[in-house]
Amino acid sequence: MGVRSDLERARRRTDLAARGRIDVVRDGNGVVREVRRERLAAPLAGGSLADLPFTNAAADPRATAVRRGAGTVTAADFAAQVTAVAKGLIAAGLEPGGRVALMSRTRYEWTVLDFAIWSAGGVSVPVYPTSSAEQVEWIVRDSGARHVVTETPENTATVTTGTAGHPRLPRVWELDANALAELGALGADLPDEAVAERRAGLTPGSTATICYTSGTTGRPKGCVLTHANLHAEAANTVELLHPVFQEVTGQRAATLLFLPLAHILGRTLQLACLMGRIEIGHFPSVSPDELRPALREFRPTFLVGVPYLFEKIHDTARATAERIGRAASFDRAERVGTRFAEAHLNRFLGTGKGPGLGLHAAWALYDLLVYRRIRGELGGRMRYAVSGGSPLDRNLNLFFHGAGIVVYEGYGLTETSAAATIVPPLAPRPGTVGQPIPGTAVRIADDGEVLVRGPVVFGSYWNNPAATTEVLPGDGWFATGDLGALDADGYLTITGRKKDLIVTSGGKNVSPAVLEDRLRSRAPVGQCLVVGDNRPFVAALITLDPEAVAHWLSVRKLPPDTPLAGLVRDDRLRAEVQKAVDHANAAVSRAESIRAFALVEGEFTEANGLLTPSLKVKRHAVTARYAEAIEALYRK
Repeated sequence: MGVRSDLERARRRTDLAARGRIDVVRDGNGVVREVRRERLAAPLAGGSLADLPFTNAAADPRATAVRRGAGTVTAADFAAQVTAVAKGLIAAGLEPGGRVALMSRTRYEWTVLDFAIWSAGGVSVPVYPTSSAEQVEWIVRDSGARHVVTETPENTATVTTGTAGHPRLPRVWELDANALAELGALGADLPDEAVAERRAGLTPGSTATICYTSGTTGRPKGCVLTHANLHAEAANTVELLHPVFQEVTGQRAATLLFLPLAHILGRTLQLACLMGRIEIGHFPSVSPDELRPALREFRPTFLVGVPYLFEKIHDTARATAERIGRAASFDRAERVGTRFAEAHLNRFLGTGKGPGLGLHAAWALYDLLVYRRIRGELGGRMRYAVSGGSPLDRNLNLFFHGAGIVVYEGYGLTETSAAATIVPPLAPRPGTVGQPIPGTAVRIADDGEVLVRGPVVFGSYWNNPAATTEVLPGDGWFATGDLGALDADGYLTITGRKKDLIVTSGGKNVSPAVLEDRLRSRAPVGQCLVVGDNRPFVAALITLDPEAVAHWLSVRKLPPDTPLAGLVRDDRLRAEVQKAVDHANAAVSRAESIRAFALVEGEFTEANGLLTPSLKVKRHAVTARYAEAIEALYRK
C-alpha cells in the first residue's frame, strides 16, 4: 500500500510538472531566442475582478476570506463590507470609470477599498504612503482622481499640500479617522442593487487600475492595467503554483502579505490569494526586524518577498552567531547548506548523484544547530518562497534551499502585471528567473533586450502615447528595457538594464546590475552604485548598512556612537567591504570587475531622493550627489 501510494504521489507530481507546455524557438545558429508557455487558466470571459468577492461568498459564505489579527473575515462578511464601501463611493459622486487614489501601507482596509472601487465601477490609483507632496500632486493631477483615501493624518497633510493648487480639490477620507465607516454611512440609503448595476457595466477590457512606475529615470508613468490583465496574471500563477505546493506540503496554503499594495507584485499576490481561496493576512512593514515577530505568529506556508528580506534574514542570523562566538560555526553551516543544496538539485534535475553520506551527515547536524532556527524565524511551517523585484544572489538562494526553504525567483514589471516569468515549482534553477508564466511568451531581441508578449502585458501609459509607442511599437511585443538570455530549456537570466550599461574607455561593456546585486547581498554593504562609463576601469560607491555597522562595533567592543566619518576610513571595516567586493567580482571577468571603491557617508534612501519607493537606486541622482567622490576614485 505504501509503495503504491508513493508511486501515485510521484505520478501526480509528474503530471503537475508537465502542465503548461513549453515551446522553445531557436535561431539559425541554434541559440534560443524565444520561449512560449501555453495558458493554464481560461481568459476572463465576462464581467470583471469586482465579481470575485461575491462569487466567493456565493460558493462558501462561511469560508475564511482574510485573516485579520487574531480573528478572521468570512467570504460573506468581506462581500458585505465591499458593498457598503462601494455604495459610499457612489453616493460621494464616483462615476463609472472615475479614479480613486489610495495612499496607505498594506492593511486589510486597502483590500476592501480596492474591490469597493471596482464594484462601484471605478479605477484604483495606488500611491506609495512615503510619496512626497510633489509626487502626490503629479499622480492625482495626471490620473484625474477626484477622490483620495489616505491612511494617516500625515498622509492627509501631504495630499492637502500637494493638491492645494488644483482647480478642483479631491475629496479625502482617512483610514485612521474611520474612513470605511464614514463611507458606509454615506451610502447607507442606497440599495445594494446600485452596486450590482455598476459591476454589471464592467467588462474584462475595463481599466482596473493605473499604477505609476517608481520613476528611476524621470517622472512616473501611469500603467493602465485592465481586469483581463490582472486576471491573466493571478489566475495562471495560481494554477501553476498552488496545486503543486498543496501536493508537496499537504498543507492548506497561507501567506502574510507585507509587500506594499502600491506595488504591482503585492497587488497581484492579493488577487491570487482571493482567487485561489488561499488564507491571507496583512502586515504594514517590510522591515525584517518588525516582520519577524509577525511571521512567527502568523506561521505562513509560503511567502512572496524581495531579495532584501532574504539578505537581512541571513545577515541577522550570522550576526547573532557572531555575537555569541559562533560565527565560524555559522560560516561552516552556510558552506555545507550551499553544497548540500547544489548536490540535491543536481540529483533532482538528473544531472548528478546527490549528496554523499558525509555531506548528508554534516547537513543533518547543522539542521539541528542552524537551519531549523532560520525556519523558526519564518514561522516554522514555510517550505516555499517567491522572490522578485531584483535578482537574488545564487549562493543565498542555495543557502535557503539547504535550510529547507526553496526560493523561486520571478521577473516582471508593472507593465506585465507583475510576473512575466517564474521558476517552475518542480524544476528549480537558482540563478535564473524561470520560464514564462502560462499564456506568456518571452523573446530576446538582437541587441539582447528582453521582450514579452501575452495577456499580462499592459495596453498603454495613461495620457502618454509617445511613451507607449516607445515600448509597444505595434508588433505585440513589449520592450522591457532589460537585458537577458534564454537557456536551452527556456529559463531566462536577467543580465542588466539596457539604459544602465557602462562602457569603459577601453570599450568594455559592463552591466552594473550583476555586481550591485552581489555587493548588496553581503554585510556590511547597505546600498551601492557601480560606475565607470567612459572611465578606464569599473569602480563603486558603497554605503554602510547601519545595523551591520552597529553589530561590527559591538563585536569589537567599540563605542556605538563612533562617527561614520572615521569608520569609512577604518582599514578593518574596509577589509570587510573588500570581501563583499571580491564576492561581486567573482561573477564577472577581470575587465568587468570593481578595481576601486569609496565608502560614502549617509545612506541611499527614498527620503533623500536617492531610492525609488520600490527601493531601486536613482542612478542619475546618486551620481550627481556624489560627483566629487566619483572623481576622487579616478584621481588615485
